[in-house]
Amino acid sequence: MTRGQKKLLLASVVFAVFLGIAPNVSAMHVMEGYLPLGFCIAWGFVSLPFLVKGFFSIQRKLQKNRKNITVLAMSGAFIFVISSLKIPSVTGSCSHMTGTGLGAVLFGPSAVSVLGTIVLIFQAVLLGHGGLTTLGANTFSMAAAGPFLSYGVYRFCRKCRINRRVGVFLAAALGDLFTYCITSFQLAIAYPAEEGMLVSMVKFLGVFAPTQLPLAIVEGCLTVIIMITLENYAQPELRSAGYLENEKV
Repeated sequence: MTRGQKKLLLASVVFAVFLGIAPNVSAMHVMEGYLPLGFCIAWGFVSLPFLVKGFFSIQRKLQKNRKNITVLAMSGAFIFVISSLKIPSVTGSCSHMTGTGLGAVLFGPSAVSVLGTIVLIFQAVLLGHGGLTTLGANTFSMAAAGPFLSYGVYRFCRKCRINRRVGVFLAAALGDLFTYCITSFQLAIAYPAEEGMLVSMVKFLGVFAPTQLPLAIVEGCLTVIIMITLENYAQPELRSAGYLENEKV
């Protein structure tokens, strides 16, 4: 990252700190109009640094090898398709797979922040899923928090010499579940129960869990299948992205 890029990233972080922290903060695929304006603005500022870093991350990867754009675009398409399949859940939200674990494993979590945001915009405009006012909140939960955990889980599995495909499964499944943990936390802040925010969060998690647990397992399996396909037909691209490193498949 160049000096100018570091300054821009630092500026976005400072911007988020001063404008994104508010006494009333909060909201994943939360529908249009479900959150108060202040919550929408705050989560937008909090998500901004992730998008700035993601832009530079994608730029570096494409400069390294222009062929990475093919797998990068495929990762974005995977997120769009898999996260468009929704099951109604908590009022104002829904349960669905996220698809962000694939991109996080291949390109890192920062790049997925940009891909996820693009997907969320298209879904809000074309499918009526989520919303433009709640874009910042949905971006943070699905395109930032989830991918960062997926990447961390995958790297941990690699260091522990756990089977690569098991690592991919765990990364995708746990990243999906973490997205909904963040969603529950965000909704609990926005709509705390009389007993307190923690009680509200537990209630949201309780409603999400019956549908999200099996969906997370399905997402993990689908992500492994996609990876196996790529290993068979796109090994040069995977090596360029750093997924296969110097190992033989």
